[in-house]
This record gives sequence, C-alpha cells and structure tokens, in this order.
Amino acid sequence: MLSVWASLLIMPTCLLEMTPIITEPNTLNMRARRLHVSAAFNAKAKVAMSRFEPGTSISYEKLHENIDIVRKRLNRPLTLSEKIVYGHLDDPVGQDIARGRTYLRLRPDRVAMQDATAQMAMLQFISSGLPKVAVPSTIHCDHLIEAQIGGVEDLKRAKEVNQEVYNFLATAGAKYGVGFWKPGSGIIHQIILENYAYPGVLLIGTDSHTPNGGGLGSICIGVGGADAVDVMAGIPWELKCPNVIGVKLTGSLSGWTSPKDVILKVAGILTVKGGTGAIVEYHGPGVDSISCTGMATICNMGAEIGATTSVFPYNHRMKTYLNKTGRADIAALADEHKDDLVPDKGCKYDHVIEINLSELKPHINGPFTPDLAHPVSEIGAVAEKNGWPLEVKVGLIGSCTNSSYEDMGRAASLAKQALDKGLKCKAAFTVTPGSEQIRATIERDGFSKILRDVGGVVLANACGPCIGQWDRKDVKMGEKNTIVTSYNRNFTSRNDANPATHAFVTSPEIVTALAIAGTLKFDPETDYLTAANGEKFKLEPPNGDELPARDFDPGQDTYQHPPAESGSVMVDVSPTSTRLQLLEPFDKWNGKDLEDLQVLIKVKGKCTTDHISAAGPWLKFRGHLDNISNNMLIGAINIENDAVNKIKNRLTGEYGGVPDVARHYKANGLSWVVVGDDNYGEGSSREHAALEPRHLGGRVILVKSFARIHGTLRCYKWSHQERGQGIGVWRGTWVGSMRGKAFETNLKKQGMLPLTFADPTDYDKIRPDDKLSIMGLATFAPGKPLKGVVKHGDGSQDIITLNHTFNENQVEWFHAGSALNRMKELQ
Repeated sequence: MLSVWASLLIMPTCLLEMTPIITEPNTLNMRARRLHVSAAFNAKAKVAMSRFEPGTSISYEKLHENIDIVRKRLNRPLTLSEKIVYGHLDDPVGQDIARGRTYLRLRPDRVAMQDATAQMAMLQFISSGLPKVAVPSTIHCDHLIEAQIGGVEDLKRAKEVNQEVYNFLATAGAKYGVGFWKPGSGIIHQIILENYAYPGVLLIGTDSHTPNGGGLGSICIGVGGADAVDVMAGIPWELKCPNVIGVKLTGSLSGWTSPKDVILKVAGILTVKGGTGAIVEYHGPGVDSISCTGMATICNMGAEIGATTSVFPYNHRMKTYLNKTGRADIAALADEHKDDLVPDKGCKYDHVIEINLSELKPHINGPFTPDLAHPVSEIGAVAEKNGWPLEVKVGLIGSCTNSSYEDMGRAASLAKQALDKGLKCKAAFTVTPGSEQIRATIERDGFSKILRDVGGVVLANACGPCIGQWDRKDVKMGEKNTIVTSYNRNFTSRNDANPATHAFVTSPEIVTALAIAGTLKFDPETDYLTAANGEKFKLEPPNGDELPARDFDPGQDTYQHPPAESGSVMVDVSPTSTRLQLLEPFDKWNGKDLEDLQVLIKVKGKCTTDHISAAGPWLKFRGHLDNISNNMLIGAINIENDAVNKIKNRLTGEYGGVPDVARHYKANGLSWVVVGDDNYGEGSSREHAALEPRHLGGRVILVKSFARIHGTLRCYKWSHQERGQGIGVWRGTWVGSMRGKAFETNLKKQGMLPLTFADPTDYDKIRPDDKLSIMGLATFAPGKPLKGVVKHGDGSQDIITLNHTFNENQVEWFHAGSALNRMKELQ
C-alpha cells in the first residue's frame, strides 16, 4: 500500500472544469450536459494502470494538459516521443525545452527492477530512510537462473542457490510497497509488456533493454539503480532532452523477413553509438505490418545503438495485444486519447532513416558487436573470408528480445518442416520462453513439443545464456566456435564467458534454420536441405499466429502483492552473508585537492560495462558490494602489456589482478585513478560499474569520452520540504546550466570524479606508472575545468586541462561523498 503522499503523486488530475461547447439555451440543460460529460470523462479516467494496482489510475488528461501547454509554448507540431516525455514534465510551464541541449525534470509513472540490479537499488532505498515507494514499482526475478539442464531443474536449483537473495527482495518489496514477481515468472521486459506497459506511459527500469515497452507505445528507459531510487523516493528524474531520430517504414514484412531484421538493419546504419542522446521513433505506413511484440523486439534492441529508448505510435496492433492480455479497458481509453499517442502531422525529426520493408532481407549481425550487419545470404562467404568458424555449435532462441508467442510459433513452423522430412537440428538448440504465460501457452498449443522433438531444450522463463547465465559444456574455454542467437547483445564473452566464441545475432526463424542446417553457409531462401530419405527440399517461409486463437494460458500465479500493512515485515541481512551486504556511506570529501593518485590501469581501446563489471557468474554478488568488486575491470585491456586483468602493483613491483592491486592500494592509503579511451562505459550494469571503483579506493575516472554523451544540463539545488506527519516532497531551484552525461552521472552519484581530457591527445602523455594530481577542487564549480598534474617516474611533469560536466547539485554530491549522503543530509 502506498503512503498518503505517494498516492497523491500518482492521483489523476481530472479536468472537472472542462466545459464542452453546448448550444442549448436552457441553463439547466447546459449544467446537466456538463455534469454528464464530466462524469463520463472521469469514469474513463479511472482505468487502473494494471490489474495488480487497482488503486492507481491512468491519467491521460494530465498527459494531454501538459502536451497542450508545451505545444503552445514551442509553437510547432510534436513528435510522439516529445508528447510522452513532455507530457510527464514536473513543470511544463517553466521547464526549458531544447532537443539535444537542456535537461528535463520528469515524473515517471512507474519503476521496474530486475533481481540483479534490484538488490543494490533496494539496499540504497533502505539507506534513504523513506517508509514507502512514491510510485508503483516492481521487482522481477529473471537474472539469477542459470541455464544448465532444462527449465524445471534449473528453476529448482536457482531457488535453492538464491534463496537468501529472493527472500531479501520479497521482504524488501513487501516492506516498502513494491510488487514482487517470483523466479519463474519470466523476463522483466516481457512481464512489463504483458502487464504494465501501455500507450503513453513513462517507465524507467534498471535494465538497459527496458525500451522493449516501446512496442506498446510507451517511453521506457533503462537507468541505473540510483536513478530508480530517486524516482521511488518521489524526486523528479532528470533526463537530457532527447533528440529524435525518425525511422520511416514503408512496404510490409513478408516471407523470411522479420521485425528483428528492421533493428539489425538500423544497427548496421547507425552503429553502436549512432543513437546516442536520441529517442528512435518509428513511423510510416509500414508500421501496421508489424505485430505489437515485433515492435517490442525492434525497440528492445535499440539499446544496442546507444539510443535513450525507441517507440512506435499507437495502432490497431497494440489494441489487439492489449485486448488479448486482459486490458481492453486500457485499449478503449487509449482510443479516446489517440491524438496524444501518435505524432503530430508535420512534426520534424533531427534525422530520418527510411526502410522499405518489402525490400528488406533477413540479416545476421556479428560477431563480437551487434552493429556488424550482414544479409544472411552473404554471411557464409564473409565468414570464410574472415576465418570465422562456419559450423554452428549452438542455436539459441528466446530472451527478452524474441520470446513472444509469434516468435515461438514461427520457429516451430520450421522445426515441424524438418521433422516431417526426418531431420533434427545438427546444432544444439535451446528455447527460452519470455514469461510463464508464454511457456504455458506454447506448451498447450504444442509448440514446445515440436521444438523439443527437433532437438531443443526448453529452458526456464529467464534471461539465461543471453546474459551469461549459461553453464556451457560442449566446448572448452578458448576454443574457437560459432553460436547464433535471437538475443540482442553479443560482446566478447557475453554469453558463455569464452572470448573465442563468435556470437551472431539474428531472428528466431534464422536461428532455427541455421541450427537445423548446422552451418553459417546456409541461406534458407535459396539453399536446400537433404531429407532422411535423400530427397532435396527447401524450407518454406516461416508462419505463425500473432496471438493465440484460444487466448493466453496464464500458467502458474507467480506474483506477490505487497501487503496493505507492512509494519511487521522484517528485512534481514546477515552480517556474514556472501550475497548481501548493507551499505556503509562513502567518506566525504576532505576539502583538499586529490594529490598523487596512482594510475591503477591505463585501459586500451573499448571498455564496456561488461569489461568494468562482468555479468554471468558474478550476478550472484550484485547485492554484496565488496564481493562483486572482485570483478572490477577484469575484462579491460592493460595498455602496458595488452593483457587482461594483469597490472603491476607499483608498491610491490609484482603483477596481480586489477581488483587485488586496487585493494592493496586502498589498504595502504593510496587512492587511484583509471585512465580510459573513447566511449568508456558502453553497455549495461552501470550501477556496479560506478560503485566498485569508489568502494575499492578509486577517486577519478579520466577518459577521452564517456558513453551516452548528453547535452546542456539544467541545474537544480534540491531541498526536502516537510508536509507534516512524516510526509514530504523534494523540490528543486534552478541555479544554472552545465553539460552532463548518463554514465558519468552514475559515477558522480557515488562521489567519483568522472573527467575527460580537454585535449584527447593528452591520453598519450599518461604512462602506466604515473601519478596524477587533481588541482582546483577548492573552487570546484560548474563550467570551470580542473587542472591535472601528471608526475612521471623520471621526475618530469605534464600539466593538462581536465573537463567535467558537474552541475551545482552534483558538486554537492561530491562534497557529501555521494548523492545518497546528500539526500540524507537534506532530510
């Protein structure tokens, strides 16, 4: 049950004063007509945000009111992205709005957290001292289930291994008013699409593929746990006013081409950085040829191009999906407000890409990066030329990107063709249902049996191999091999921790075909297979129903409602636990410059958050900061020796792992700095990638550039205003503007100094054994660069200029030691 103030925050603003145009002269008739229209309007406004939260309401009236204010202010048509984002402004009248430049203060409708990141988010929320979350929030247990044998066995084992963590999340959810989806429920993004996303909602989630919800006309944005804590605490959330990239779709999908091919093509065009600082908005006549879950697939993988999020306009495909998932009332309400759920005619995009779906061919992207795009018809020749293994060892379908009923049905249609010809998959084959509802429905409708019969293993309703939760046994570590997946991300070592695995991303249909053929050198549109009787045959194009004709089978009930009264709920964290650890506040700034910071590692080349804080087996320590810090930067390449996780300890002269050397420095009172290259911090898991360096004694991250670059940041000074009886609200006073960046913000929130070289060539001046002093902190202020003194081992020095993007509020985070420390100071 939400607190009194929290319920006020989400209460709909009904337009009681809205008077329709009435022509009857009779005053009583006018009054009756007005009351009738208002009553009807308000009745429609009382539609619950989800069946799990009957006490909440969708407020399209408030959305419309804000859109109307902003449209009049800007005096121009608005894109759909702008409508939804600006429709959630905390102050639509006074907010500075400039695409690509200003920062916006927003009021998201809800928060969703997956279990790996929810641990730290809830630990931080507990540290805030607040009694309840201020907006509807949910926890989803999907990341900690390792794929090993099969769904039933793997889920049972996960419940045993992770009992302590699941108990913590369940009790913390119950204590603080957060809904809890138990292990086995399904993948967070599929659960959101089935239950929580709706056209026009603004949702933030602690996972980088939160944009999946854009397939249902939502603005869903992946954030770090600290941002989630802000929203759960009732603090307006800051987002750089996004640019808007338009993708105009014409023609229609058919044959072997699938929605996945749209985003694979876009990734090839824009690359992993091309969507940075922008929302990708799909529009045009081709949109109607794509199912709702297909649109979700496209939005999901938009995270791979660095986009803030992606979105589709409300249409009949979304209405059908809402009806099929038990939300006909939301569909009817969306119909009434459709003008606010589609772009204005004549709206302008910052950049436009046009794709003719009728001409689009099946694609496969990789290896090692999701933007290396190839038509399937060419991948065999490209692989031969580059020395990539042609044999497909494993085909994997499912994940949050492609695990819908339609995906499974189309894959099963191909598997059935192979079985009819006496064939099974030559490659190992795994199937991951997206949710308990999908699992139960495809089991009922026979898809699971077909996929098992062709050689597939149906895994648990969880992320599994997509995020590295895969106990793979068929190849040895370091053995060069190829896998094909319908996942979204294929960085080195991502799926199985083997850096020699060449992972390719494609549609479930192409994965299934390649698993049957067993080789990359197979184009299902033109090539033949050999049946058991020696007959040559071609696979017919896949087919599958968009949604089940007999409706969905909900399967087992896996949702835990937070209790109405939570006073007796206890949240225990054992001091001897290896999985959970209550947070201790970081130390405050001592008022002095940071002198003689030892260079811990000078990173060479690409350094994603997977390099900084690996996933896979490390996920089990996401709630224990000290233990998970043992994975800090173990994937980064040391420029001194081109080695991974091997750096020289300057105090002992011996080589050791990055976390081990960092701990030794910390124990000896030596603070340190990481020096990095371009686009530092690309990827997900940002929360721990920021927490771990701070915990192990780091003070500065100095790089050429950070991932997800943003523009001008509107700066606010925060204060907590009491409203009586323990109820309060956070308010901000504008104090100026500065530039800010998303990954940097996570570092700033932990009291770190993220800095960039004013001259990127200064990266070359720093040697692995150098020490660095940061001067000018006594007058640290927005817009004022800092000075770096680089001290070399031979006694020489270099003076360099260091830029930062701190605003005044963030400078206070640095002074307090962290944003959480500052929040507690202001309570």
